[in-house]
Amino acid sequence: MHPPILGTRQLLWPDEAACAAFARALAEKPEIRNAFIELQGALGAGKTTFVRHLLRALGAAGRIKSPTYAVMEPYELPSLHAWHFDFYRFDDPREWEDAGFREVFTSPGLKLAEWPDHAGPLLPAPDLRMELQVSDNDQRHVMLTALTPAGAALLP
Repeated sequence: MHPPILGTRQLLWPDEAACAAFARALAEKPEIRNAFIELQGALGAGKTTFVRHLLRALGAAGRIKSPTYAVMEPYELPSLHAWHFDFYRFDDPREWEDAGFREVFTSPGLKLAEWPDHAGPLLPAPDLRMELQVSDNDQRHVMLTALTPAGAALLP
């Protein structure tokens, strides 16, 4: 069963500055503090770049690295906990369960997941799904889909 879609928006990011501006605006919304955001898109679509801008806007200091090999990178931010996941290397959705991520997803804080389809149906429904596509001139088309009331509040 698929969760109902509560709203959608389409954005065009002509450059990385537009991505950063969207991340800053999102960081100002109170609902971000406990949101689960799925990030979908091909390799190089800008998923990790967006996460870096969002975590910076939320107060992350130091290096923000891709969790491709570690699978998860935790962040202790000034006003919240955040976790950045990359399930690209998962071959079996049971790896999600075996890694103990269920506890993380039931705890308060921001969860950002790249390649969520690799974790399969074990992941909870996201509040917001972001699909990024590269187009001409390195622009990004972004489709935002809200699947919860919190996700709808995050829409621009």
